[in-house]
Amino acid sequence: MKIAKAVITAAGKDQRALPLQHLVDRDGRSKSAIQIIIEEAIAAGAEEIAIVIHPGDESAFRAATAHPVVFIPQIHPRGYGHALWCARQFVGKEPFLHLVSDHLYVSDLPKRCAQQLVEIAAAHHCAVSAVQATRENMLPYYGTVGGHRVPQHKNLYVVENVIEKPTPTEAEQHLIVPGLRAGHYLCFFGMHALTPTVLDLLDEAVHNNTDNIQLSPALAQLAARERYLALEVAGSRYNIGVKYGLLVAQLALALHGADRDEVLTQLLELLAKQKPA
Repeated sequence: MKIAKAVITAAGKDQRALPLQHLVDRDGRSKSAIQIIIEEAIAAGAEEIAIVIHPGDESAFRAATAHPVVFIPQIHPRGYGHALWCARQFVGKEPFLHLVSDHLYVSDLPKRCAQQLVEIAAAHHCAVSAVQATRENMLPYYGTVGGHRVPQHKNLYVVENVIEKPTPTEAEQHLIVPGLRAGHYLCFFGMHALTPTVLDLLDEAVHNNTDNIQLSPALAQLAARERYLALEVAGSRYNIGVKYGLLVAQLALALHGADRDEVLTQLLELLAKQKPA
């Protein structure tokens, strides 16, 4: 399953400005968040990239990107899933990589996170979502999966259920994954390697006039229709849309980058100046 196309969603009203923020990447260069995400997709083999945007945002995004991309406006916003559906003509009948625009990623391996994901999708010939074991108190921020571990694969799971931002009670009843630490669940990482079936399922929701179309219900349906896996990626995601999210993401990039020693020195100097509470 070769993946040559990537779709980045950036049309949400609370999301539009976040990808335009600049950070210093691991190579020590200042880049917009959207450019860092584009480079994540390119490293995974994406040859064509589309960004779903709010109408009127094209010039701002074009100025923030250093690679040629296709801009797709979400004319009538009806939710995150609807934004992805807007890219159906760009995707066609091919598998594709999907990334959200308010997450940045730091891999623990030489391979970037999206590359890890795409390689698993190619090896197993099916859709795969990246996940991360996440504390229960973070459930309101993420879609969450339930399922069971693939034999002889410590970080790969067969997805049986998907719930968008579940309550702790829902998670405990429907999303327990054997082997995870108590109080932790497999929450979405912000990237997916998807088959065209997902767009067919979103198309059904659009034509049924569903309001607030989300991706998680379509992925729950996908799990019932075809093989669908979740990969616990060797790396971390950083949600730049939460409080101090940009700060934490910047620190993570810096501490895994070329200027690590310099940043650590400055952090120690800053901490030394703090007065006891």
